[in-house]
Amino acid sequence: MIPLKDDNPTSNKPFVTYFLIGLCILIFLIQLSSQSYKTGQLFYSYGLIPSVLMGHNQLPMDLYAVPAYLTIFTSMFMHGGFMHLIGNMLYMWIFADNIEDNLGPSKFLIFYLLAGIVAAMTQVLMDTQSQIPMVGASGAIGGVLGAYLINHPNARVLVLIPFGFFSQLIKIRALYVLGFWFILQFISTGGGVAYAAHIGGFVTGMILILFFNKKRKKNKFVKGPWD
Repeated sequence: MIPLKDDNPTSNKPFVTYFLIGLCILIFLIQLSSQSYKTGQLFYSYGLIPSVLMGHNQLPMDLYAVPAYLTIFTSMFMHGGFMHLIGNMLYMWIFADNIEDNLGPSKFLIFYLLAGIVAAMTQVLMDTQSQIPMVGASGAIGGVLGAYLINHPNARVLVLIPFGFFSQLIKIRALYVLGFWFILQFISTGGGVAYAAHIGGFVTGMILILFFNKKRKKNKFVKGPWD
């Protein structure tokens, strides 16, 4: 089930969403031009390595680029390959604009980063001794998907369903599309994918959006001396 677009118009241009997508693409292009990307060293320098973050191991000096805690952020904007990037940016393009429209640009950026941080730490805590670098925006985007499920469960999403050599385009509720995505994270294994980060991000997004929504409604109806 591959989502292609949603029927959920926004009131404002999602400039932060555009910026985040553009930044991920730009960083990926920079990655491709780096020799250390081809050798894999770039991922050890800027990816999130659980054992290094938790102080169990240290990087060799020739791989050290930023403090370990900063890799929580640097890893969030890196990707392991074209398909990794395209898949993440597709979900970002379809679903993030509505959450930005709900929250406003500044609150959406805070929401996105918080979801990404919790998602990353969820993966870290699953195996604090892991020496495998983690990269990708999937955790933060999982937070966006969780928020979308809460705020827009009945929005219609156009999806492509492959059937071998044939495929079918249908529109179904976001509740089913995102619910299927979430369940898939539990049943999928292997492939070097940080499924715990996806799950952690999704659940975090569902919880965080309740507080962000509540704060937004409260601020919306605050009366000033000019009222």
